[in-house]
Amino acid sequence: MATPYKRSIILINPKFQIKFSILVCLFLFISSIFYPLTVFDLVTKLVEQASANSPEMALKMTTYKNNLMVVLALFQVGFTAITFIACLLFSHKIAGPIYKVQKYLSAIRDREGNGKLYFRNGDYFTELADDFNDTFEVIQEDYKKDMVYLSEVSSYINNLSMVVPEDKKVVLDEINLKLDEIQKRYHTLY
Repeated sequence: MATPYKRSIILINPKFQIKFSILVCLFLFISSIFYPLTVFDLVTKLVEQASANSPEMALKMTTYKNNLMVVLALFQVGFTAITFIACLLFSHKIAGPIYKVQKYLSAIRDREGNGKLYFRNGDYFTELADDFNDTFEVIQEDYKKDMVYLSEVSSYINNLSMVVPEDKKVVLDEINLKLDEIQKRYHTLY
């Protein structure tokens, strides 16, 4: 289930997000560098042909070639920069849910909460939050059943301690203390 809040920090996991963005941009840059090189080669051949016919035309075409290469280089850098930013935004929707799961598990481990796990609208892996919530519901149901059973066992032990010899009551009291300790520990967890 997704919630409508927005995270204001784009770099949730900078190591992952920047590495992901750099790798995508590197792949894009390497694969798209062939376009400007092809244009450069084509214009160079045209300048060579023009220089044979008209030195004045060759000079104009050389200037045109240099200007074109600057524009293509700026386009290449600009497109790579836009892709880098897009990758950061895209990876934010991946890193955000993972960050949220880490915080959720940390809160449970610190016994600070066990509410439902929710992701933002537009985040990827929203089914992960549903799976976590379903899993913890099953764990909580099992816990409730186990706590009821532990209470019954504790009650049985109390009844037994009334009829057993005095030297055996110590063992039963020890068992009862451990059962109470377990119940208290898990009571704060759930």
